Amino acid sequence: MTDPAFPLLRRAADEVGVRAWAVGGYVRDTLLGREHPDLDVVVEQGRALEVAGRFAELAGARRPALFPRFGTAQVTWGDRVVEFASARAESYAPDSRKPFVRPASVEEDLLRRDFTVNAMLMDFEGRPIDPLGGRADLERRLLRTPRPAEITFSDDPLRMLRAVRFAAQLDFHLAPDLLPTMRRLRERARPPVVSVERVRDELRKMLLSSRPRLALELLDEGGLLEMLLPEVHACHGVAQGGYHVADVFGHTLLAVEKAAEQGPPDLVLRLAVLLHDVGKPPTATPDGAFHGHHEVGAALARQALVRLRFANADVERGAAPGPGRRRPAVDAARPGAGGHRGLPLPRRREAGRAGGQAPGRAGGAPQPDADARHRHRRHARPGAGAGPRGGADQGAPGGPGPRRQPAARPGGAARLPARPRGPVKGFRDLGGQTID
Repeated sequence: MTDPAFPLLRRAADEVGVRAWAVGGYVRDTLLGREHPDLDVVVEQGRALEVAGRFAELAGARRPALFPRFGTAQVTWGDRVVEFASARAESYAPDSRKPFVRPASVEEDLLRRDFTVNAMLMDFEGRPIDPLGGRADLERRLLRTPRPAEITFSDDPLRMLRAVRFAAQLDFHLAPDLLPTMRRLRERARPPVVSVERVRDELRKMLLSSRPRLALELLDEGGLLEMLLPEVHACHGVAQGGYHVADVFGHTLLAVEKAAEQGPPDLVLRLAVLLHDVGKPPTATPDGAFHGHHEVGAALARQALVRLRFANADVERGAAPGPGRRRPAVDAARPGAGGHRGLPLPRRREAGRAGGQAPGRAGGAPQPDADARHRHRRHARPGAGAGPRGGADQGAPGGPGPRRQPAARPGGAARLPARPRGPVKGFRDLGGQTID
């Protein structure tokens, strides 16, 4: 079915007397059968602003926002944004990604774009036009640059991050020359050449994609992870024993992968999982312990999120929580998932409540339910028996004796007993998810 904007765009271009086409991500996603409500239009002869103005009149939309320096205009039409750009060529200074723009042919305009799958046109009859082989790359699910990757990435270093993001979002693979080029040019992706906000936005889209683990692996292979998230990169080669089956970095990848399977995308949860073990490398001891890694990790997580200029609310909720607060996605990263032994916590609890044996435990005796175990941990005292609140019956031999009553305060008010320490059932954290 033809896009409802196309008849108006065709009429606007005809009345101005120029040719224009849909271009970029809109064409790519239309051919992939994906939704892409916003629309980019390229206009020849440097007359994008005129076509945008006429389209706004025909569509009954507000007057366009104009950016004459770059030859672009933007029209908001209902809940859609239609962006118009004059065909142009760009050149960049070595220390900036802000282009010097000059008018150019449509063919030159397509060559300056990031990937061939984003360099296809569509006329206003809905017919694709593909001079650079983008449709074949789309069918192969391949990300390839229209020019040598060295030129494409050097012109706009943000494209290195976009390559990783598209691979994670669309399940594409990278052409063989892209990762080596990223490693050579990775310093170009640092501020001020690329703004911190643009880096943050790309990282956010990677984490919210359906394949965040793939994004992290590609960032690492391209040499970008060490530069953008040194706290996570430092987890490489940090061994850990017990129930873990990988080093700290490998475990982090497994945990992020499991977080992506936990329901609708949740940025705070995925940030927390990504950063949950960054305190282990600086606290690792020769005997394999990580003393104080929760507190150190919380500080490092906060530092990373502030440096990347995430919103204050995301910083507060995404920094790794202290000891005693369970992270559901991390806890769920257990074989069959490959990260730990046993079952995810909710399934273990259901098994306990049914009076059965939780998988992964030796022996055949029924296990106490999870709530009972929490109560025992919260209230048991050394040597206590089965009496009330985890102690022996009051006055029983070998028990702790009668329970002391709260001391009377002046005026007859009694002091309340101290709140028991330990995990609190039903604690809410990490984006509102219940953590036991």
